[in-house]
Amino acid sequence: MKPKLFGSSGIRGVVNKEITPTLAHRVGTALATIHKGGTIIVGRDARVSGPMIEGALFSGLSSAGADIYSIGLVPTPITAWTVRNLDANAGIEVTASHNPPEYNGLKIFNEKGMSLTEKEQLDIEDILENCLYQLSEWDGVGILEPLYPLDQYTEELILSIELEIEESIAFDLFNGATCTVVQSIMDEFSIQAEFINGIPDGTFPSGNPEPDENSLLRIGKFMKARDIDIGFGFDGDGDRMMPIDSSGHMVSPDRALASFAAYLVEKNQGGTVVTHVGTSMNVDEMVESEGGKVIRTPVGDSYITETMAESKAIFGGEPVGAWVHPDIHMCPDGILSALKLLEAIKDMEMSLGEFVNRAPAYPINREKVVCPNEKKIPILSKIKSGYQDTFNNIKTITTIDGVRLELEEGWILIRTSGTEPLIRITVEAKTDQMVKEYTEKGISLIKKSFRDIR
Repeated sequence: MKPKLFGSSGIRGVVNKEITPTLAHRVGTALATIHKGGTIIVGRDARVSGPMIEGALFSGLSSAGADIYSIGLVPTPITAWTVRNLDANAGIEVTASHNPPEYNGLKIFNEKGMSLTEKEQLDIEDILENCLYQLSEWDGVGILEPLYPLDQYTEELILSIELEIEESIAFDLFNGATCTVVQSIMDEFSIQAEFINGIPDGTFPSGNPEPDENSLLRIGKFMKARDIDIGFGFDGDGDRMMPIDSSGHMVSPDRALASFAAYLVEKNQGGTVVTHVGTSMNVDEMVESEGGKVIRTPVGDSYITETMAESKAIFGGEPVGAWVHPDIHMCPDGILSALKLLEAIKDMEMSLGEFVNRAPAYPINREKVVCPNEKKIPILSKIKSGYQDTFNNIKTITTIDGVRLELEEGWILIRTSGTEPLIRITVEAKTDQMVKEYTEKGISLIKKSFRDIR
């Protein structure tokens, strides 16, 4: 059985519609019930509704006996890191990542600082659905204390990463949670960096905090005007990063992931890399060429980190810039990933562009089709039963997350979004013409499935 409340990135929705103080209170009470009180870490991103949701969480957690460390406005990975560093029972980040400002959500971590497994999510949903809360006695309610973990987090990064760079660096912080920490971390590494959109603002005046090709044109122009070598953009809660080269353009996220994964496998003389079903086939080629192995999972960092733990993987990641470095902790971490990437290109004595271009470049296209949440399951069911009429010469079929078809000249993935009312389609092939053909067929199949359920 799949969780109903949790998506691929936790619980998320529009504030005071899907995400309410009442829901936050109930989730907090349920989490504390599971841990019989325990110690819970709570952080939040820069969203306007964050303090409201956070306050309701505090109330729910405390009512079931949990002691709470409030770490304030911090990136999601620092919340996850703090859970493991303090041996806490769990952690919660109040965040909706890259979504527009009217959204918020809850990202919950287990005692390992990892996103909850499906079973752990279902345990919470069972308590919510059946009102199985266990409130404490009056003298057993939890206490709330502030905590400031940035110094300890930064110290671990400094001890783990060897980095002396001469290149000029720029960051677009998108007015998100990284605004509170990135500059001090760069100072500790003696990196002279420049910043834009560096003041936290939950209305996101610079646009939705999503570092994609279009939004990163802004930092690209900034870099070119100042002759800056390398840039990075972070999403709203700082668990993802996207690199920009000296030309001012976002590098291919798939090629960056593949090249970095291969670099680690080479340094490690082997090892397992975990990624999801929507990642380019160049990851397999690069990793296997260095003697490594690739395991694919459904989309979502919870699936990736769970599989990483099971397989003792040396690296995991998604092409949206969510990279996991298990030598530090088991949560995607944009700041850590940027530093690790800088360390790698310095070690290889390459520019960012040269490092990324080690990976093969295949045409890849990612599109989305609006789909109401209530229609996702029937639409996907129609797609799974009808793809044979649209595609032929299918080599293999994977259905762990939507439908992925391996075809003669590439592959296509059709899956429902776990965070938005969308169906996502990803196509990769050896030629632009085949990408165009597969994309058109995929969209045609989706439209036909819509017609069939009406």
